Amino acid sequence: MLSVSLGLWQDRPASDALLTAKAADDLGYPELWIGEMATYDAFALATAVGLATEHIGLTLGPFAVAVRDPMMIAMGVASVADLVRRRVDVAIGTSSPLVVEQWHGRPHAGSARALAEHAEVLRGLLDGEKSAHARSSGYRLRLDPPRSTVTVAAFGPQAVRIAATADRMVLNLITPASAARLVDDFRAAGGTRVAAWVTASASADAAAMEQLRRGVLGYLAAPGYGEMFAEAGFGDVVRFARTRPHPRELLAEIPDELLESVGLLGRSAEKRLAEYRDAGVDEVAVIPVSTDGDPGGVATLRELRALDAR
Repeated sequence: MLSVSLGLWQDRPASDALLTAKAADDLGYPELWIGEMATYDAFALATAVGLATEHIGLTLGPFAVAVRDPMMIAMGVASVADLVRRRVDVAIGTSSPLVVEQWHGRPHAGSARALAEHAEVLRGLLDGEKSAHARSSGYRLRLDPPRSTVTVAAFGPQAVRIAATADRMVLNLITPASAARLVDDFRAAGGTRVAAWVTASASADAAAMEQLRRGVLGYLAAPGYGEMFAEAGFGDVVRFARTRPHPRELLAEIPDELLESVGLLGRSAEKRLAEYRDAGVDEVAVIPVSTDGDPGGVATLRELRALDAR
């Protein structure tokens, strides 16, 4: 199955998210993932999207568990569901030290434990139960319980095991080979449904590729991600990234093939999509590139929808 995730590209107007959402709904995609980075609050954006669209289901997050507590998340999800009269699901994750510690001034340590506890508490709250846990005690939704599913964003072994206790696992920026290993571990732990966020551009033109280069920049030196890209044949880029060069110098060293290893780009999109499915991914959530030539990634969504229908 193909769904859509908002790109929230930092080099584009924030309002492009609404173009993507409207196109996804008009084209009949079943689900839209709405995260948050540095622009819109996810609950506010989801309400705007819900009021501007007709049918598409919404999944909010992944919300950083070191930043938002279970009550805040449950109340926000129930608020959106009540206001837009639509099914609204939720995703949670540990996020990064940059977001948690620097942007929010919260400790990132202990995020894995918080992830497990949030998954447990949210399930009850979203079903309308009164909370009884150190993370939240004595609260019950005043709005109708949305009975949302809970998805856990995972990459490392501990998060994968936690995801297996939830309704779904979501992977981000991952090669099909790495996805296959994580899916195997997830299902061995008892998990069932797997989604993967995958960047996409139908044209793969210069503007799109430049945007994608900026999107992977912060991952190349990161533990786990660097090893994944090295395994895919880009060890020289990873080694250079870990010398902490100026971003401009690193951007110049990222080949198109590295972007293609984790994306649905141009003519290779059909082949890569098949590889994700062969890896056991049940749902590919397309993150369309948004450029001056294709605002909101509308043309990309149209082409991928046609491809999926074949």
